[in-house]
Amino acid sequence: MRTLIYTAFVSLDGVVDSPGGGTPSEAHRSGGWTYKDIDFLPEAYELKGREQEEAGALMLGRISYQAFSPVWPSMTEEFPRYNAMPKYVVSTTLTEDALVDNWGEQTILRSLDDVATLKETDSGPISVHGSATLARNLSDAGLIDRYHLLVFPVLLGAGKRMFSDTDKDKQMLKVVESETYANGITKLVYDVVR
Repeated sequence: MRTLIYTAFVSLDGVVDSPGGGTPSEAHRSGGWTYKDIDFLPEAYELKGREQEEAGALMLGRISYQAFSPVWPSMTEEFPRYNAMPKYVVSTTLTEDALVDNWGEQTILRSLDDVATLKETDSGPISVHGSATLARNLSDAGLIDRYHLLVFPVLLGAGKRMFSDTDKDKQMLKVVESETYANGITKLVYDVVR
């Protein structure tokens, strides 16, 4: 069974969208918040490089796919492994002809049941980037196995939240890694306890 990992930059109040600068569909006053007023320390982002090396596939929701797919394929130095690995796009509306032709193997999954079926296959971990709506739905369905979070010392107020407000049973998490860096970013890696 494959491990489904949600990885995110998240504000202390749970906002995950527009960390590098807003897209038209997610623009809000705090877009680009990971680069504002926080010193860059390479060691705080070590987890991001490790994720790329360990992942066996990349999963995105439609909005993140449409934001990443025009850019990431040309970023051969930054994302060599992500560009080479299979990609899964979870969408009920994206059509096959909307997939870019320069980003390797890409498959559209139409439901969370399709995601559950994919998890039953044998291969490396699946890394979910961006995709706030997808992440909330995956979490609510109990499909996320691990969280890789870089928590930024900022309260944004506006933006899409990492977790939904759905009334669901308590879910325990086990700390796998944690570290706080001099710039205030905290790395938190949690396994979901089943």
